[in-house]
Amino acid sequence: MDGRDYINIVAKTVKASYEEQTDAVAAASECLAKTVEDKNNVFVFGCSHAGIIAEEVFYRTGGLAVINPIFFPAMMLNTRPVTMTSSLERVAGIGKIIFEKNSIKKGDLLIIHSVSGRNTVPVEMAITAKENGVKTVCITNLDYSKAVTSRHPSGKRLFEVCDIVLDNKGEVGDAAVTVEGLPEKIGPTSTAVGTALINAIVIDAVNKMIKDGTVPPVLMSANLDGGDEHNAAIFKEYKDNIFYM
Repeated sequence: MDGRDYINIVAKTVKASYEEQTDAVAAASECLAKTVEDKNNVFVFGCSHAGIIAEEVFYRTGGLAVINPIFFPAMMLNTRPVTMTSSLERVAGIGKIIFEKNSIKKGDLLIIHSVSGRNTVPVEMAITAKENGVKTVCITNLDYSKAVTSRHPSGKRLFEVCDIVLDNKGEVGDAAVTVEGLPEKIGPTSTAVGTALINAIVIDAVNKMIKDGTVPPVLMSANLDGGDEHNAAIFKEYKDNIFYM
């Protein structure tokens, strides 16, 4: 298999992840739309590479200005040694602290990305969210997650503790490409599929808001004429729902 095979696998997986989960995608987009319409807050979190989708959808051209990333420095990829991210996401208590220190309240929405769904921090954040009346959506890999045990004291994996579950339809271990002469697979699919899924959810949510008569707070490129003025007006209107400025 080669790069062309990888592109075909990703395209097929993206399509399946959306089209085979229409009910879950609709539920997630409706929840996102309602959260914004009610002037509640939206947060996205993931550890290590899973956090890339939080980077994808905040302060982004064509994205909703009110999506707030949760970046815990010790679990981001600029941490050194980077292996510390893998160790810390297994430690009990950290997820609860991250939740409590990020202005998340009842009525808000928390989107959590974790491919294996087994580590303590994302599971703990989802459990803490539920205890505080916060709606949770997770993007995970169900085949992968069901093939491993939980590292959380409850024995639960992420898909077992979230309100809405979206499967990235990836392979166990994430990598999807077999190369002759190499025992390990290469070519992980989770980032490509996860970013496609969350952008699709945002787009569907925007469509719902428009149908409801709400003007969605969608950012323009700052490099387009009028972009700075457009975005400044959104930042002013939604100043109480934006925590990254």
